[in-house]
Amino acid sequence: MSTSTKKDIVRGKRYTPEEKSKVVSYVSDYNAANGRGGQSSAAAKFGISQLTIAAWLKNAGVSSKAGKSGPKGSIQNKLTSMLELGKEIEALEQDLKAKRSKFEALKSSL
Repeated sequence: MSTSTKKDIVRGKRYTPEEKSKVVSYVSDYNAANGRGGQSSAAAKFGISQLTIAAWLKNAGVSSKAGKSGPKGSIQNKLTSMLELGKEIEALEQDLKAKRSKFEALKSSL
C-alpha cells in the first residue's frame, strides 16, 4: 500500500521546443558524421532518456537509424545536401576557371 501524497509524486522534466530541436539536430549531425550512435551520444551528453529522444526524433520525422529519415527529414536533408553541393560546385568551377586561365597563359608563352 502506498503512503505517498500528491507532494511526493515525481514528475518528469518538461523540455522547450528549442531544447528538443537542439537534441534532434545533434543526433542528425552526429549520425551524418559518424554513421550511427547519435541517439546514445545525445542521451549521455544531455542527460535525457534514449526513449524520450526516440520520440522526439519520430515527431520530427527523423529516423534514429543512420542514413534513413522519415518523410519530413528526407526533404530537409536533401535540400541541405543540395545547397552544400551547389556551394562546392561553385567553388570548384571558380578554381577550374583560374586553372584554365593559367593553362592558357602558359600555352601561349610556348
